[in-house]
Amino acid sequence: EKAKLLRSQPAQIVEPKGLLYVQQREFAVTTPKDGSVSILGSDDATTCHIVVLRHTGSGATCLTHCDGSDTEAEVSLIMSSVKSFSSSTGCGRLEVHLVGGFNDDRQLSQKLTNQLLRAFDLQPEDVHLVTFCVTELNDREEQDIHFPIIYGIAVNVKTAEIFPATFPVKGPDEDLRSAHTLTGAPLTNIYDAKTEQLRIGPYFWGPFPHVDFWLEQDDAQILQNLSTSPLAEPPHFVSHIRSTLTFLKEHPFPSRSLFPDRKPRIYKKNEEGLWEQVCSDKI
Repeated sequence: EKAKLLRSQPAQIVEPKGLLYVQQREFAVTTPKDGSVSILGSDDATTCHIVVLRHTGSGATCLTHCDGSDTEAEVSLIMSSVKSFSSSTGCGRLEVHLVGGFNDDRQLSQKLTNQLLRAFDLQPEDVHLVTFCVTELNDREEQDIHFPIIYGIAVNVKTAEIFPATFPVKGPDEDLRSAHTLTGAPLTNIYDAKTEQLRIGPYFWGPFPHVDFWLEQDDAQILQNLSTSPLAEPPHFVSHIRSTLTFLKEHPFPSRSLFPDRKPRIYKKNEEGLWEQVCSDKI
């Protein structure tokens, strides 16, 4: 019933004000006390799942975009991040919302659904499954081709409302963060709720293998080889991958070009509610 209700809602366009956008293999956790961020969100999930874990007592809310790279470790990580904000709260329970995936040919969505259920089941604490809109419950068919119904969701940290969403602005540092994922990074926390700062990096990788070869390929080749579900990707998938590959070509050694001082790039919300970079020496 909950999945049906969620699927029936049109995707809302979430503007950047007060938003913290979470990319694939990133997570962020905050509480209703946060003066900068009121919405956590992520989209472009095809076989990936978006997970929202919330403690009803403290209101601490975590959103992550999982792709099945190391699901058990990722679930432990988000569990401890939410618990770290909820330890002094006597009442309340942990609730989880799982959204994403579809009936894809390779059954990657189904595999990820099972991994997530198992990982939450293995936790010593009770976790209550509240929303389950994944794989076959998030699937639509058009001319024998399967697609996800919901590609993205947002959660309002203050009201706990979850709704289908799209995000015109996915920054800051969109290419840098995508490059980090494409080079095989583990799940990364990008936000410090205590200081209300978005912290990106420092990230390190070596030259991306065959980057020139990939950049020479046409759209169809990129889609076919660099997507888990070529037929179901959103229209901007190829341009996003090209942009990330170009970034990797320009920065083969980020330790020299991007993070020479080994410090993260730090952003805070300005008075308009938009991210603005702050100098690291001010911290």
